[in-house]
Amino acid sequence: MTASQDCSQVASLGGFPRLPAPPSLSRSSSNVSSTLSKDGCTNFTVRVVSNTRYKHLSQVLAALAVSLGPLAAGLGKGYSSPAIASLQEIQESRELARRSKPNLANVTTFHDGFPVSEQQASWVASLSLLGALFGGAMAGVALRYGRRRILIVCAVPFSASWLLTVFATSVEMMFATAFAGGYCCALVLLVTQVYVSEIASPEVRGALSAMLKVANHVGVLLSFVLGAYINWRQLACVLVAAPLLLLVASAWLPESPSFLLVQGREQEAAQALQWLRGPQADITCELATLRSNVLRPKSHLRWRPQMWRPVLLTCGLMFFQRFSGAHAFNFYAVPILRQTLGSGVNAHAGAIVVSIVQLLAALASGLLIDRVGRVPLLAASLALMAASLAGFGAAASQGAASAWLQLSCVLLFTVAFSLGIAPIPWLLLAELFPLEDRGAGAAIGTGFSYTCAFIGVKTFVDFQQWLGIGGAFWLYSLIAVAGLFFVLAFVPETKGRDLEGSSDQEQQA
Repeated sequence: MTASQDCSQVASLGGFPRLPAPPSLSRSSSNVSSTLSKDGCTNFTVRVVSNTRYKHLSQVLAALAVSLGPLAAGLGKGYSSPAIASLQEIQESRELARRSKPNLANVTTFHDGFPVSEQQASWVASLSLLGALFGGAMAGVALRYGRRRILIVCAVPFSASWLLTVFATSVEMMFATAFAGGYCCALVLLVTQVYVSEIASPEVRGALSAMLKVANHVGVLLSFVLGAYINWRQLACVLVAAPLLLLVASAWLPESPSFLLVQGREQEAAQALQWLRGPQADITCELATLRSNVLRPKSHLRWRPQMWRPVLLTCGLMFFQRFSGAHAFNFYAVPILRQTLGSGVNAHAGAIVVSIVQLLAALASGLLIDRVGRVPLLAASLALMAASLAGFGAAASQGAASAWLQLSCVLLFTVAFSLGIAPIPWLLLAELFPLEDRGAGAAIGTGFSYTCAFIGVKTFVDFQQWLGIGGAFWLYSLIAVAGLFFVLAFVPETKGRDLEGSSDQEQQA
């Protein structure tokens, strides 16, 4: 059955059986049933013409609600930089105390913390990403149980991991809480991206997906700002609240219509889609298209020949994203700036400025993705990153004498990273895979991404010790150049394509 035939069949039904709707959908779902049963598809369409002004409002509200998940993840992502600096400052203070007052050097309080070496600090920064690796691998299974439900269930252990960090008494306990928090973080990030991609209309999908990245940057910025004034325990205490806000917001959202159709819950899918498109929008043809995509024959083979291309494309982009240097910088921003800028520039203030610029660039990315396209933004992003990373490496080798040049290069590669290579690979996870393979494809891409992220963040300290701070960023510059050639040679443009249509075209490529 074609989508057009299915659409006419939906119109001829006159309406769906009246079933109890979730609290958040009760008003809009009653509009679905009464409008379709009384007016039918033809009269219904006539009423739409005068009511398109706010047709995306419900989608924006839903995206804002689930963006609390990336916000919580961003708070966690930004935590390691000020937390490591706070712990190192405590250790430096103890060393000074040991020299000046040996009798008081071993006197500590609960708020002081514990000694952390450079290698231990690298584990604190990277173990959250190792946990995210396992969380990403689990995401494909979790998506079978819904999008909204997983966000609600995951919020509680996510919050608990930060509560345990507040009461950590050893660095090993921080290792465990970082791993657990990273596990929950990966689930939340993947599910929110899939949810927004499935509920959004093609013309706003890029912007709403970028909104998630903006929320992530806001979280990083908040961690940097708060970390400049409070210690690592107090910062962890603030982070406890973020996942709980996600739980409250998600409880009032509809489930993804695509997921509901996969589960055979057609009435609920119609109610959810009507809420998302507005009470007077004509959803019959869109619902029919979604149904035809769900009901079309599916292969049970995980590794069909058509699957290789989107898997390799998304994994390739994730590799260049995670080994770009800008990603590792976020986890060590304060220690890196303290080392390279010297005492003339406050490292916390520098990290805050970088984070603000990152947020503004992410906002610009949301405006540009659906106008400029995915491939041009990726190419410009990687080209600018290659130049600015090389510039930072050269300036860092000269020491604090070039502090402002170093900071300028950091700001440039931060802007370049946030405009393209940061948000677009996650968007393509949803756009390049068909619906029936989206869960598995997203799990593969996310798992590979966090593998690269863990290795990239953990080995930054090793690269710095082997090559020096300048040599490490020259290496990242070469990786960005390779990424530029990869994008120009292999990555397809998906701007403006219907979510299922773009995946179909990619399958045929």
